[in-house]
Amino acid sequence: MKEIITIRENSAIGFIPGDTYPLWQEKALRALDLLETGKGKGSDFLGWLRLPSQTAPTVYEQIKDICLDWKDIELVVVIGIGGSYLGARAVIEALSHSFSALMPSSTPYIVFAGQNIGEDYLAELEDLMAVKSSACVVISKSGTTTEPAIAFRLVKQHLLSRYGKEETRRRIVAITDKSHGALRKMVNSEEYRSFIIPSDVGGRFSVFTPVGLLPIALAGIDIQELMEGARDMEKITALKTGNNPAVRYAALRNALYSTGKKIELLVNYHPKLHYVTEWWKQLFGESEGKEHKGIFPAGVDFTTDLHSMGQYIQDGERHLFETVISIAAPNRSLAIPADEGDNDGLNFLAGKRIDHCNKMAELGTRLAHTDGGVPNLRIDMSSLNAYNLGALLYFFQKACGISGYILGVNPFDQEGVEAYKKNMFALLDKSGFEVQGALLRKRL
Repeated sequence: MKEIITIRENSAIGFIPGDTYPLWQEKALRALDLLETGKGKGSDFLGWLRLPSQTAPTVYEQIKDICLDWKDIELVVVIGIGGSYLGARAVIEALSHSFSALMPSSTPYIVFAGQNIGEDYLAELEDLMAVKSSACVVISKSGTTTEPAIAFRLVKQHLLSRYGKEETRRRIVAITDKSHGALRKMVNSEEYRSFIIPSDVGGRFSVFTPVGLLPIALAGIDIQELMEGARDMEKITALKTGNNPAVRYAALRNALYSTGKKIELLVNYHPKLHYVTEWWKQLFGESEGKEHKGIFPAGVDFTTDLHSMGQYIQDGERHLFETVISIAAPNRSLAIPADEGDNDGLNFLAGKRIDHCNKMAELGTRLAHTDGGVPNLRIDMSSLNAYNLGALLYFFQKACGISGYILGVNPFDQEGVEAYKKNMFALLDKSGFEVQGALLRKRL
């Protein structure tokens, strides 16, 4: 099988005591076996493992029907939070024109809501919906998560007041639980079209369900190609060998963690990958941050952040390592022109590709940071397209499951997320939280 991504460890392996790394490889292979056999913690949430190979053709057909039906739609508001929006946004931002909002398009422009409780943000969204033909994809297993529930109430009210009940029914698609929850009840009573979030797939692992696939398809991106890349990576990362890239990555990062490297910076040199980093941060942070364990996932966009974070990375506390996503070739070609006066002193670069300068910045930074005591892993991809991105996202999901099992935690629950919600409900005077609300107010 062809190699889709390659793990380069040369700039990291020297930071790991030589006699210990084989032990971490063995731990990673045992963790892979737990994952593949379903014998590890949280095994009732492993439905994501086979999504690329086992998604029914009817799902693609239903998504295509929505895309065709919404040909007259200019704006689609995707409502969700966490994994219910980050996967879709990561793919759309990575594979769309950087200035798509200002470019002519045959597909609707995708915006997101329900990922914050910003009053100005939601009011400005209403301004946009007032001048665009709009529709909505609402994503929630329960239908009661505060941020998306507020956004959906506002968006639904706008659609009803502008289009009426029957046309609003055409302009809302829900992605929710098969049989339970407030949103499912609403779907049944209002007769909205809907897709099912599989009960055995957690939000941060849901990008290859309709949660991710419908918004991505509406943006005009080929979801079949995306899933083909994920499907090939599903096969590659099931191999019980040390050459399995997910095994290697999980072993390396845990080996570095054992030496005191507590923070992992995901680095990209391609501005379209910013939201891939945001998706990755949730994937690893919510999966591994348990029992007072876990590598803290952070991200930087280079070369931009070299002018803000570069000093700390180079000379600050030595508790971090970098994982660099390196794209071998850009999709476009642009060279630096010559200038007769050469007032900026850049004629020595005349005729060179922009990407050549970017690659030299990447190489120089990696050498400088390694010399400064920052281990560097590198994930190489040939180009940024739907196939490779599907493979990359599945690779990270698989490596995350392996890495969580190496740590000894359940990578598929997230009980810690509930603490802030309970406090928020109490402070908002939700019924049933009166006692907790009173206690909290005394502390404020």
